[in-house]
Amino acid sequence: MGTAPIVKIALSGYYGFDNSGDEAVLQSILFALQEQGQAQGIQIEPIVLSANPAKTTEMYGVKAYHRMKPGPLLRALRESDGLISGGGSLLQDATSSKTIPYYLAVLKIAQWLGKPTFIYSQGIGPVSRPMFYGWIRSVFKRCAFVSVRDTESADLLGKMRLPRERITVVPDPVMGLPLRDGGDAAPSDGASSVAVRTIGVSVRFWNEDRSELEALARSLQELLAARTDVQLRFLPFHLPSDEVASQFVIDRLGDHGGRAEMVRGITHPQDMLAQVAACDLLIGMRLHSLIYAASQFVPMVGISYDPKIDQFLHRLGMKAAASTARFDASAFTQEALGLLDAREQWAASSRAAIEQLKAQAQLPAQRIISFYQRK
Repeated sequence: MGTAPIVKIALSGYYGFDNSGDEAVLQSILFALQEQGQAQGIQIEPIVLSANPAKTTEMYGVKAYHRMKPGPLLRALRESDGLISGGGSLLQDATSSKTIPYYLAVLKIAQWLGKPTFIYSQGIGPVSRPMFYGWIRSVFKRCAFVSVRDTESADLLGKMRLPRERITVVPDPVMGLPLRDGGDAAPSDGASSVAVRTIGVSVRFWNEDRSELEALARSLQELLAARTDVQLRFLPFHLPSDEVASQFVIDRLGDHGGRAEMVRGITHPQDMLAQVAACDLLIGMRLHSLIYAASQFVPMVGISYDPKIDQFLHRLGMKAAASTARFDASAFTQEALGLLDAREQWAASSRAAIEQLKAQAQLPAQRIISFYQRK
């Protein structure tokens, strides 16, 4: 019996920046490629484009090259048999006008080198500069497979005149990320036997005047006053900025500050996933804090700063309880209190939607491996 053929695939994304959500995307894609490769008899050797290649190699045991150094980047693409771009919100111009040109340039160089290119469960947009429409369309038309993580992203690509039949809508890859022991948290069948309820909190800076974090602090004060059995556990997803944002909120809890703790220094996605799984409720601004919670059947209260938050919650039949533009602290508190006491009901009502997202999370990896099967 012969050995499995080896396929080297380069991965381009927001990797190596100590952002737990994007690291979770990377690890989820690596897991899916490995699993689908084994199922289809192909050995995958990933080559990751990272801002910190040494750390990426140490964390995941894969070859990594620097994403911003032309020589190493070209070497990675030349060595590869193809390029995956994704997942995450790579093609958006809300944070910087340089983001879209960078990721499209990596794809374009791979295409110039004759490498097949794949779009892996990306969130597209917001794209406020129409000049990017034609750039995205021309690069995506040459991709062997295009998948996006929500219908809103597919609709935006349609607005850019990319044929709809070329686009596959799939869940965020992190929905398929397992806990370290390979298990998944399951909804409990009865009331919690633990006296203290833990609420995980994932925040980031967004408004310049910090009004959304001030409102959240007021809401958390109300919540802690109403429930003496609650402990807050702040979970910074993007280091170090989310640690600063978390401390900003903790400092505004007044007499209740002693019932809040911050988990520091977590960079490995499965370690953060375990932290979320141990919570009774998750209050989240970071998209992947909400995805972690859903995957582990932990009820969530979302704070929207970007359409991607609303789009994910919509897939679970939910809406954000507040946004960075409109934040009613008392209404937010009531929603959080209601979910805290209805974990089993929430998990039961959400189970079908969550299980469907988990099942579909590996579809892009399956399709990519199948592409190499046909060659």
